[in-house]
Amino acid sequence: MTAPSRVLAPSTTPRFRPPRFGLGGSRLGAAGADVAAATIEAAYTAGIRFFDTSPAYGDSERRLGTALAAHPRSGFLLSTKVGLDGVRESVAGSLERLGVTSLDLVFVQDPGGEPIDAAYAVLAELRERGVIGAIGVAGREWEQLDRLVRDVELDVVLLAGQYSLLDRSSEPLLDRCQARGVAAIVSGVLTQEVLLTDRSKQTTDPLTIRARRISAVCEPYGVSLPQAALAFPGRHPAVTSVLIGAATPAEIRADATLVRQPVPERFWRDPELARLLTD
Repeated sequence: MTAPSRVLAPSTTPRFRPPRFGLGGSRLGAAGADVAAATIEAAYTAGIRFFDTSPAYGDSERRLGTALAAHPRSGFLLSTKVGLDGVRESVAGSLERLGVTSLDLVFVQDPGGEPIDAAYAVLAELRERGVIGAIGVAGREWEQLDRLVRDVELDVVLLAGQYSLLDRSSEPLLDRCQARGVAAIVSGVLTQEVLLTDRSKQTTDPLTIRARRISAVCEPYGVSLPQAALAFPGRHPAVTSVLIGAATPAEIRADATLVRQPVPERFWRDPELARLLTD
């Protein structure tokens, strides 16, 4: 079996819809074991039910598996990643480290320009057997993901960066996802420019300047720049989820508080914001 290469029927409803926010596990492997466990528990307590990880994230899988073992498996969504080779063995290793018998979602990580037919065939077999629930592709280059969404029957894409308050370059990918019924997950929205908004320091960096200008628009509406940054991606109909990276309980609790605070609709209609988002 190979990955289907055909024009998929237009759709506006994702075939697979992960929760609105998730905890990205990339920083859990580097944190101390106790801190990582407390961070995962804090995320769960805050209502997060989507946890993403990878064998490449150090001890992230094992730490997630240990911490989440205290909660009903049916109550949260779990995703991990594989490369183009050794897919079956990679999935088996992830299942062992996570301490589960199935995964809700598996991404092929950064395939670049390489064909994913062989990896897809293994994942499709595992999906047929109920070992995994959905198949996705993860990467940093939206053009590569766009070609795969066009040619392969994917359930999900995970885009690291390239769709945020400061960068809308991947919008063509998201439009194609919407048309194909593919869920889009984005990460990397809380960038350094978003988190460091001290406007007293001189800068010539275009992204920092734009972040400061958007921050100034936020203030009259009682909205913080990080709050707006977390809310923005979900305004595109293809984006079902935003992954938040955190390495401490305090960090994930603060981010969870931000996502629970609604951003007024009139903020998004502000003409200066509209200009800044389209420049």
